[in-house]
Amino acid sequence: MSRTRTAMLAALTLVAGGTGMALTAIPASAGATAAPCTVDYKLNQWSTGFTADVTVTNNGAAKSSWTLKWTYAGNQKITSGWNAKITQSGANVTAANESYNGALGTGGSASFGFQGTYSGTNAVPAAFTLDGVTCNVDSGGGTGGTGGDTGGTGGDTGGTGGSTGGGATDPSGRADNPYVGAKVYVNPEWSKLAAAEPGGSRVSDQPTAVWLDRIAAINGVNGGMGLRAHLDEALKQKGSGDLVVQLVIYDLPGRDCAALASNGELGPNDIDKYKTQYIDPIASILSDAKYAGLRIATVIEPDSLPNLVTNAGGTNTTTDACTTMKSNGNYEKGVSYALDKLGAIPNVYNYIDAAHHGWLGWDTNLGPSVQEFYKVATTNGASLSDVTGFIVNTANYSATKEPNLKITDTVNGQTVRQSKWVDWNQYVDEQSFAQGLRDKLVAAGFNSGIGMLIDTSRNGWGGSARPSGPGPLTSVDDYVNGGRIDRRIHAGNWCNQSGAGLGERPTAAPAAGIDAYVWVKPPGESDGSSSAVDNDEGKGFDRMCDPTYGGNARNGNSPTGALPNSPVAGHWFSAQFQELMKNAYPPLP
Repeated sequence: MSRTRTAMLAALTLVAGGTGMALTAIPASAGATAAPCTVDYKLNQWSTGFTADVTVTNNGAAKSSWTLKWTYAGNQKITSGWNAKITQSGANVTAANESYNGALGTGGSASFGFQGTYSGTNAVPAAFTLDGVTCNVDSGGGTGGTGGDTGGTGGDTGGTGGSTGGGATDPSGRADNPYVGAKVYVNPEWSKLAAAEPGGSRVSDQPTAVWLDRIAAINGVNGGMGLRAHLDEALKQKGSGDLVVQLVIYDLPGRDCAALASNGELGPNDIDKYKTQYIDPIASILSDAKYAGLRIATVIEPDSLPNLVTNAGGTNTTTDACTTMKSNGNYEKGVSYALDKLGAIPNVYNYIDAAHHGWLGWDTNLGPSVQEFYKVATTNGASLSDVTGFIVNTANYSATKEPNLKITDTVNGQTVRQSKWVDWNQYVDEQSFAQGLRDKLVAAGFNSGIGMLIDTSRNGWGGSARPSGPGPLTSVDDYVNGGRIDRRIHAGNWCNQSGAGLGERPTAAPAAGIDAYVWVKPPGESDGSSSAVDNDEGKGFDRMCDPTYGGNARNGNSPTGALPNSPVAGHWFSAQFQELMKNAYPPLP
């Protein structure tokens, strides 16, 4: 992906005070003469450990291989890495290309990452060399400043670029990207459950979303924290900097019409109850001046609008429940109402759920989805200004990036799109889907500054089953199946997937047009029960959570790949949490 910046080092620095991540993009220089090479070093750290994502851009002659070197000023120790051969001797680190990413043309970039430990300070390296040539060096000086570069971290101008300014704010005080320059709220209830698991302390300080999945959740269920309690805790974690609180708005009438595991408490016609007993109380709390200093990112109604596009139109995936919700219009009315009421609050940032590439990635689905999103954002009181962006892969397992295959690859005259796994989809992973969707949304009339979120909580697909390179060239199916890191039996499988792992850690502005990687689905919370379980939450039994089920049209009549002995949706599932840690990618220390 081309970069418009010159001589830029984008570092994610830590904001003091509170709990959580700090995500501040700081350009080293801008507007200066292009250096022979530039490096983006994105840092995410916690008390004793960190991960770093590094992108090196070659501005000189094309290379067939490369080596990047730097020296730490502190006691940082790299424990594992990916997409590069990384070695360390004392404070000196060397990262060399893998066999599949050695080509680095003029203007070309390569990305890799690693995890490490430290104590004391964890400063960004002062200098990098690419094959002996110093990067990020110029003679023009240039101005810095937080978020001063166009697009912030990873936000190029044009194309799929992000909103200008990265973490900059408009005159109203709203940030272009609320995640830049901010920590993200760590839910203490989830953190406690994670820390109680063997090895769970390695991730228990990661930020996850708070799910408001029923009316009772607003005030707290069974003695648990309600919305005000979470916001009060967020103020403590915030300290003197900025902090994002992530809330999932999830209680539409007739919720989840194409599945049963996440059915909700409201009937198909309970739109007035949704407005007055659910959205209005939430909006009232969020409007409290006490919380005006928080950045509140809302995920608006997972799966709802995509279901209207694909499961209510007379196809073999149609359900009577989805047909009803399309007919009565209550999904649309509910989402519009939520956008309107929550979008009127100055420090709320609404992100509409847009499913995932394995659902909407075909042109026949994506175009109508964009039209549906635009309709809902411009009717029933909602406006385009109420929409900060969209989120993909919520509570799902699709890989953020497939490193071993591209949609344009061909094998023996057949394209990757012709493989059984891809099945003529236009995308093979979530990042390309999110960026492609963003372009179509802007073309349809959405604000050019909208950003995308990607839920990476369970899409790492590491462990021993992770392919180390492309599949064999014997056939297009062998090539795709041998190289794809998403190891599901079918991309339509969504419930408690066997072999899944924690994905990329939450990070601000990781790529063009992407506001953040986020953990919206808290790892360890079940997608649904593997057998029928009585409950008072309105949640049914879906056979897609049953490991013995043979599937249906929505998953190509394939086995479900679900883990056994799972509890009701949203309840703690220790076996799943352990599997996610075991198969994490990037790996856990």
